[in-house]
Amino acid sequence: MNTRDWLLLIVLSTVWGGSFFFFELALQTLPPFTVVLGRVSLAAVTLLVIARLRGVPLPFNASLVRRYLLLGLISNAMPFSFIVWGQTQIPSGLASIINAMTPIWAMLVGLLIGSDERLTPARALGILLGFSGVAVLMGPDLLRRIDPYSLGQLSVLGATICYGFAVHYGRRFKDTPSLVNAAYMLTAATVWLTPVALVVDQPWTLSPGLSGWGALLGLSLLCTAVAYLLYFRLLASAGANNMSLVTFLVPVSAITLGAVFLDERLGSTAFAGMGILFVGLAVIDGRLWRRLRAG
Repeated sequence: MNTRDWLLLIVLSTVWGGSFFFFELALQTLPPFTVVLGRVSLAAVTLLVIARLRGVPLPFNASLVRRYLLLGLISNAMPFSFIVWGQTQIPSGLASIINAMTPIWAMLVGLLIGSDERLTPARALGILLGFSGVAVLMGPDLLRRIDPYSLGQLSVLGATICYGFAVHYGRRFKDTPSLVNAAYMLTAATVWLTPVALVVDQPWTLSPGLSGWGALLGLSLLCTAVAYLLYFRLLASAGANNMSLVTFLVPVSAITLGAVFLDERLGSTAFAGMGILFVGLAVIDGRLWRRLRAG
């Protein structure tokens, strides 16, 4: 990775970390499904307009509709809803740490469906460390009782499972332009979420105020539309393996924003769990180990 790639990686991790911060702000005046619908719908419109302005073809047929409906469900509609509802019960920084389980679930799903993933000793150790880190983070109370705080943690963990499946299903769209994939995926998520938000939240009765609208614009334009453009650009220049490094950086920005602007404070177990989880991710990634051996 060159200097530009590293800068893009840092910017992307900060933007994605900011999504947990904006979720927290939006939830102060808006219910969860309305927040998620606002995020995906505004981002979808933005990316569709960009595609038109760039002259990118936007194909449309029944087969594509079915495929993107499934992609939008498991990549956006379900995980975003799980994360946002989870953040009604737990701090944004804690949600971002649990979200770092995504690469581990992606590996487990790959093993389950028989992709090109192989269970090496290092990966097995990394998976074990990852789950151990989450267990420490969530604490022993989760095993003794289920309360809203515990359910919030489990909800965010459910989002990472969705992402694990989405990573592998998304590979089927590798021959489609990235901008089209992102625009159609978010449009499909909007289709799923619109009836849910209308029935559950009745958004026409809400008064979000300037802070709510500002948080929605930050989520949709910065943390979704701009983030996907940065993501696909970095993916093309740095590759998928280097992209995985963003997993380590997102919680850092999310915890910092939560501490500075929301006065959130995480306990020692949260940081201990994050440390164990990150060691597991580093073992799975393998680059640090190879460099230590080479040195």
